[in-house]
Amino acid sequence: MSLDLPLIWAGIIATAVLLYVLLDGFDLGIGILFPFAASPQERDVMMDSIAPVWDGNETWLVLGGGGLFAAFPFAYSALMPALYLPVILMLLALILRGVAFEFRHHGRMRGKAFWTAAFAGGSIAATLAQGLVLGGFIQGVTLEGRAFAGGPFDWLTPYSLLVAVGLLAGYTLLGATYLIWRTEGELQVRARRWAWISAGATAALLALVSVATLLAHPRIAARWGFENGAFDLATLAPLVPIPLLGLVGLGVVILGIRRAHHATSLMGAYLVFLSGYIGLAVGFFPNIVPYDMDFRQAANADNALGLMLVGVIVLLPAILGYTAWVYWLFRGKVGSGDAGYH
Repeated sequence: MSLDLPLIWAGIIATAVLLYVLLDGFDLGIGILFPFAASPQERDVMMDSIAPVWDGNETWLVLGGGGLFAAFPFAYSALMPALYLPVILMLLALILRGVAFEFRHHGRMRGKAFWTAAFAGGSIAATLAQGLVLGGFIQGVTLEGRAFAGGPFDWLTPYSLLVAVGLLAGYTLLGATYLIWRTEGELQVRARRWAWISAGATAALLALVSVATLLAHPRIAARWGFENGAFDLATLAPLVPIPLLGLVGLGVVILGIRRAHHATSLMGAYLVFLSGYIGLAVGFFPNIVPYDMDFRQAANADNALGLMLVGVIVLLPAILGYTAWVYWLFRGKVGSGDAGYH
């Protein structure tokens, strides 16, 4: 029995993208929350809380993007021209954010305000760019054969802007709930307030995006049994657990915020994102370039996929092990008297 290598690689890339969103999402969210901190000392604590993990979190973006290029070159060659501008904006913003992270800590004091603004601005810009990429992806890519045949601004629509704002709210929720877990005192109290606001915004925008998706994209609507203004219950019924998972996640977020549990609200936010991610997959799978190229059509040759899989089998456990070890090692609270990023 031979391995279904294209399906395995589709699973690897989907997992890498999900882990990137869940892990880098909270440290982008902390950057988004930077302007709302009460003092430079609070910003120092916020930055210290992600210092051991933020660059490792971006490993999953490299795996997702690099894996797409190597395993599904036809998808890469179709998606990149369609999304060049928001992808470049995202990468430039992540670079600015990374530089600001280091220079804010190690640079001169008089430049600290500039690098604080750069860190916040880079985080916001990267999040919005990711939302535009996601929105452009969901609404589909114009193809002729296996080549992109659309325009450079096809991704820029009211729908993609709505998705971008929704992702901004979602990452803010991840950042706030992460701070509830990792901080204490006045900053934790402030983080709970931020979490309340961002949870409400995330719920409202998620509902708006869901409705807009069903109304604007009939192929996705058909997957969910929504046609001619009504749902087909036979199609919808097996999919009901997906939005229910999101509602459960919101309930867990609210419980965690009310009781100030260490990581409960963050786990709830993760459930909300997982619900949205699964719902998105239901809308376009097995297409890897919505909605005219599936993952098998886009896949590299089996011998190439097999060779790369050997490398992933070796490297992926090491990455997972290192990530788990770092999070365990730095599992405690971060206070204003703790050492900074070294």
